[in-house]
Formats: sequence, C-alpha cells, structure tokens
Amino acid sequence: MIEPTHHYADLGDVRLHYVCAGAGDPVVLLHGWPQTWRTWASVLPGLAMRHQVVVPDLRGLGDSSRPLGGYDKKTVAQDIWRLMHDFLGHERFLVGGHDWGGPVAYALAAQHRYAVRAVAVFDAPVPGDGSPTPPSPRWHHGFHNEIDLPEALVVGREDIYLRHCYRSGGARPDAISEEAQREYIRAYRQPGAMRAGFNYYRTMAQDVADNRAFATQGKLEMPVLVYGGGAAGRGMEALESWRRVATDVRGGVAETCGHWIPEEAPGWVIERLLEFFADVRA
Repeated sequence: MIEPTHHYADLGDVRLHYVCAGAGDPVVLLHGWPQTWRTWASVLPGLAMRHQVVVPDLRGLGDSSRPLGGYDKKTVAQDIWRLMHDFLGHERFLVGGHDWGGPVAYALAAQHRYAVRAVAVFDAPVPGDGSPTPPSPRWHHGFHNEIDLPEALVVGREDIYLRHCYRSGGARPDAISEEAQREYIRAYRQPGAMRAGFNYYRTMAQDVADNRAFATQGKLEMPVLVYGGGAAGRGMEALESWRRVATDVRGGVAETCGHWIPEEAPGWVIERLLEFFADVRA
C-alpha cells in the first residue's frame, strides 16, 4: 500500500496544502466543491503505482490558505502551475479534474498548452464553451452567487447543508462515505472556508470571459478524456462541452454513478486514468 505524504507550498499570495504519492510521470488531480483533496483518496494509491501523483487543496479550500480574492479559475489554475512547475519542478505533466477541478484544468491547459500533456475530467463542463444553449444552472449556483446570504444562512449549520449536497449528488444517498463527509465538514467549518467555496461560483462570469478569450487562441490539442455522471450527473453534457474547446476528446457516461464519480467508482476511475495516460505520448 502506497501511503501519501502531506506537504505545504508557500507560493506568496497563497499557501497550498498538497498530498503526494508514487513515482513516475507526474499527475496533478484537482477537486471541486464541497470537497477537498480527499475526493481522490481512493484513486490515489492505484494511480501512484505508475505515476507521481500530486493532489492539492485548491486555493481557499481544505487546508490551503484563504486569500480574499483570486477565485476565478484562471488564477486558481496559475496556483497549480506554480505548484507543479515552479515549486516541484515538473516541465510537463498530466491533469485530472472533478467538479470545479474541471474548469481549473481547462484554464491550466489553455494557458500552458505544451506543459499539460493530457486532461481527464469527471462530470464538469467548461463555462463559456461557446454552446448556443448554455447548460441550465443548478439551484445552488444562484444561491452561492448571492453576496453574504449563503454564509449567513449556513453558519453553524454547515453539516446540514453539506450533508444534503452529498446525499443528493450521487447515484445513491451514501455515495460519499461517512468518513469522507466528516472530513469535508471539518474542512468547511474552518473560518472563511464556506465563503471561499461560494467565491468559486461568484467568479463564474469572469471564468466565462476568460475561457472565451482562451478559445480565440484555438482549441486544445492535447488528448482529453471526459466522463459525465449518470443519475444526478451531467451525462453527455460534459463530453459535448469539452468537444467545443478541444480537438481530441473521448469518453462517455459513467452510468452507475452520479456526480461524485471518483468516490462512487474509484476502481473504475483508476482503470480509466491508467489506460488513458498510458496512451498519451511523451
């Protein structure tokens, strides 16, 4: 069993907590909301058999620091670039993402097209992908976008709100383990953590503008793997979105999963990632 180790990278305006395991071609895995690096805990050991796996807590989330700003995905992606390239010294690497980790992966690949060798994404479309019919927003997007209101309503009740999200987002109510839920609630009960999470939604208009600007530079040319979730997931919407912004996109739907694919089917995710990354040319 490969045991992950915990580290911190002081990048100046933000201090990132990250977990590392394994050796080989480097892979960085990016989580979403309302989760932390722990999203990938069951995927990490299998992937680390062939790769050096780096799993950070994104800016403001988990045990990373919580700057007042910088939650647009272009900036968050630059955090990951500085971690992987400047701090850890990787010239080229592979990227995986889930939920908000998907748009961060796109912004990272769009800004560093040679360095990012391939991208694998689970249940996450690209905001501003050029679709003539934008995806219908989910109710919590509007709620999180309100200034100060969600913070006021969930303070002291983080467990009630987050457990509702975990129950309703998967193909079954217990898709996320009780152990993982307790860890996520611990992280999001920290001062400023819920506000930081909501800020990922409040910057979506900027994300759309940034992604449209990236698109003027051409579609991504590195291989992209995309799977949407089945029940409670985005289905083919995620794959179709990425096909608007990249030339080599494969994947489909994880039929037995909801939104929380890396936690609902970690063994299946490990197989898909190992197979996909093994097929990527150096």
